[in-house]
Amino acid sequence: MAKGKAKTTPAPQPPARTAAASTSTTTTPSWPPFKPPLPVADLELETVVKDKVVVLRSFFPRSLCRDYVSFLKTLPLTTTPGKPKRGMALRVNDRFQVEDPTFAHRLWTETGLKDALTQTDMSSLWGGELIGLNPNIRVYRYLKGHFFDAHYDDSNNVTVTTPPEEGGQSQQQQGKTTWTLLLYLTSSAEGCVGGETVFYPHDRRSAKEEIAVSPDTGMLLLHKHGDDCMLHEGREVLAGEKWILRTDLCIKR
Repeated sequence: MAKGKAKTTPAPQPPARTAAASTSTTTTPSWPPFKPPLPVADLELETVVKDKVVVLRSFFPRSLCRDYVSFLKTLPLTTTPGKPKRGMALRVNDRFQVEDPTFAHRLWTETGLKDALTQTDMSSLWGGELIGLNPNIRVYRYLKGHFFDAHYDDSNNVTVTTPPEEGGQSQQQQGKTTWTLLLYLTSSAEGCVGGETVFYPHDRRSAKEEIAVSPDTGMLLLHKHGDDCMLHEGREVLAGEKWILRTDLCIKR
């Protein structure tokens, strides 16, 4: 059975799959520049769950996170519907989505991320040769009472575009997403209480087995998705605001 479809578990609500948002803007935002120049610290992978969940701390400095949160508040966020489609996980948050291959390429090449994830032969971890990030950029804001119920993240086929060099032409590669990338822009330091991302290694909700990752300002959380995705949820935010930038790692297809 492919992950992403509902499975029978003792959870009070059955796990579901995520779905791509039905709408996205066609106007690319003027994202704030990466100041100070990135990376500001050595980017070292920390394993949370072997071969399934890793983190990179201090990917963004706190000052840059503040700049991004201030900017993201100006975007036309849309609240997700209260009743999901059949087979979809219940989520309540505000979101914004845009296809922006240029920003995805900048996140990949101008932050130290590409070097950190390809410095050694890690293709077996990522599922293949990494070629960049999903150009589908998503912004999530979780206010008090917002949450994302237990679900699996699906893998998708995408086109990864490399912007043209001066006088050249852009290049496109066909890719497949294999790992979800979440960049936390707020945490308890900014008043966010709750909102942990919780993984269940045996595909069932169990307080004894849960692995909870608390938001940490500027941290990247990467977790495997598709057929090998772990059941996971975004816990309810109890106070403050949780802001996340979301994209995915892409391998060559």
